[in-house]
Amino acid sequence: MNQQKIPATVITGFLGAGKTTMIRNLLTNAGGKKIALIINEFGDLGVDGEVLKGCGADNCTEDDIIELTNGCICCTVADDFIPTMTKLLEREQRPDHIVIETSGLALPQPLVAAFNWPDIRTQVTVDGVITVVDSAAVAAGRFADDHDAVEAARGADESLDHESPIEELFEDQLTCADLIVLNKTDLIDAAGLIRVRDEVASRTVRKPVMIEAKNGEVSAGILLGLGIGTEDDVANRKSHHELEHEDGAPHDHDEFDSFVVELGPVADPAGFIAGLKTIIADHDVLRLKGFVDVAGKPMRLQIQAVGNRIDHYFDRAWAPSETRATRLVVIGLHEMDQDAVRAAIEALA
Repeated sequence: MNQQKIPATVITGFLGAGKTTMIRNLLTNAGGKKIALIINEFGDLGVDGEVLKGCGADNCTEDDIIELTNGCICCTVADDFIPTMTKLLEREQRPDHIVIETSGLALPQPLVAAFNWPDIRTQVTVDGVITVVDSAAVAAGRFADDHDAVEAARGADESLDHESPIEELFEDQLTCADLIVLNKTDLIDAAGLIRVRDEVASRTVRKPVMIEAKNGEVSAGILLGLGIGTEDDVANRKSHHELEHEDGAPHDHDEFDSFVVELGPVADPAGFIAGLKTIIADHDVLRLKGFVDVAGKPMRLQIQAVGNRIDHYFDRAWAPSETRATRLVVIGLHEMDQDAVRAAIEALA
């Protein structure tokens, strides 16, 4: 029996906040610690896992990266997370630290509570929950309705619930945090950053430490070694869903949908990306990410879109053993017209 518990860091944050980029930076600057990484994505295309497997960090090999794509980890704790942790702990060479990247739509609270499972609690502790925030999205009002209109409506009918599923999820991820990383601060000015700090602080009664970052660049010394033991405090971090359904009704993600679009090679990547921006705006797509097969290019083009911001770059050469294809995962609200979005994307190729 190990004398010391293995620390585990839970990294959460809404779609496109920059979790994967931050973890990639962490893995390459972890000071030799052997890290096991558990990645959970909403949707069937494991884009984040592919990105992290390509980072080349000796302390986190492909065997140390475990992907869970059967749904948000908060809903599949018993079926996916606990068996995964059990197998990880049975390894002959156990990790120095475990990092868990949740889906951008996951509630961190059920995951943290799972660390009280008897076989896990004796061997692992939650070093801390880190919530990554897309500062530019907050500054643009992505997580807030028109506050004046909301207050006027409340004055007319106090029984109305004006919080959207996105707002609630954003607040739940902040409520569970031990550390909040305000990422992408390079995309806003100083006045905007002040507004973001105020907005984020107003969304949670708890007041975790807040730090600023750009491009997910945060020292491993800041992210690891918090020593919180969050599993002992999960009762003080209840989500909206837990507060509203104390009877134990299951949480679900019916408000959100995802699907994968598969295409052949793309001849004009610049035109393709410009077309994606229009589709995202027209259909209010929350998140789009994946890989593009650019005709005549030996390298794979990675696309990461949040709102109308699209990052794209050639991340690596196509492997001889893999089939070249354009595969994109699209995530949006339940009322998104999947057929229309799919047809519009297919028309770009």
